[in-house]
Amino acid sequence: MNVNESEAMRRLPRTCRAADWVLWFDEVDSTNTVARRLLSEAWQPVDAAGPDVAGTATVTACAGAAGVFGDGIADAVAEPPIAVIVADSQTAGHGRLGRQWVSRPGESSMVSFATVLPQSLVIDSRVNGWLQMIAGLAAVEAIDDVCAQVGATCTHASPDMPGASPDAPDCSQDGSADVAGTHSAAGGQGVCSLRLKWPNDVFLHDHKLGGILLELVLPHGGAASAVSDAAAGTGTRPCPSVPDDRRMVGLVIGIGLNLAIPADRLPTELSTSLQLHRAPLPDPMRLRDLIAGRMTAALRDRLRAFMVDPTGYAAALRDEMEPLCWTLGRPVEARLVDGGAVRGTALRLNPDASLAIRDVAGDDHTVTTGDVGVL
Repeated sequence: MNVNESEAMRRLPRTCRAADWVLWFDEVDSTNTVARRLLSEAWQPVDAAGPDVAGTATVTACAGAAGVFGDGIADAVAEPPIAVIVADSQTAGHGRLGRQWVSRPGESSMVSFATVLPQSLVIDSRVNGWLQMIAGLAAVEAIDDVCAQVGATCTHASPDMPGASPDAPDCSQDGSADVAGTHSAAGGQGVCSLRLKWPNDVFLHDHKLGGILLELVLPHGGAASAVSDAAAGTGTRPCPSVPDDRRMVGLVIGIGLNLAIPADRLPTELSTSLQLHRAPLPDPMRLRDLIAGRMTAALRDRLRAFMVDPTGYAAALRDEMEPLCWTLGRPVEARLVDGGAVRGTALRLNPDASLAIRDVAGDDHTVTTGDVGVL
């Protein structure tokens, strides 16, 4: 057993039981970068948790995934293998559109999940947008389940509770508007329920608790910057010896969560941290392990269902996602990748996971990629 294996088992016992392999780092440039290197078989040395990390341990770490990935052949009945990369500190973490992700050792969770999926599924623009939602739903499921497991409940009093301050936030009500023709984000969800801001942020009490970044990795060193790149037809390489429906690509799901950052040290005014809304919670490192382990299981189950029946599961995901979508029913501005912008009200999620926005003139617009901000 090398240094990294023993440290991972000591620090992340639940995650080690749930995943095919776990790598732990004291400090790393980015867990997503490590996952990409691991999947692409293009590892570059990282000054991290032990002398063996940049060599044999890394090659071994994704043995379950790399074997399938290296063969380039999909197995429709196999569960997707998952390797988990965890770091106490990141020096170059980032989110969508290259934005810096601010992490604080001992107060944040930085975790990346590496897996492989059929290329035919990942490049299918009819359903591949749901991969982002699968990641978000798995995160919400994991956090909710862990909070229930440890007995952590909402710490905010409703104004109508005996002894509550008249200024206390009402956690039974949602702040989104009721707009005719929209799926309101309320859906029985209070503001102290975990929500998902389209397409990739975890929200709690109308503030950002965490962010999710998905990246594709192609066999033997190729890489695509985001899932949408594959949907647009970029970054895929032919593999003549393997049928189209059995080729594999790597998928990296990176998630950063604020677990125990004091209010006066939050990185932005729109940020929040889990301990500000849930109590009692275990220490942040145990909490990280519990959430990562539960999210590993949730991702495996959801990705397996998606592989078996992409169209049917996409419809089920839409039904699950709409009540949790913090964006729906709110005034938004979508800044598009071509430099344009659309302002209006977020109406609904379309069958392909794109966002429908109705502008002030009553015209509907479809946003597939871009940055959507609530006004």
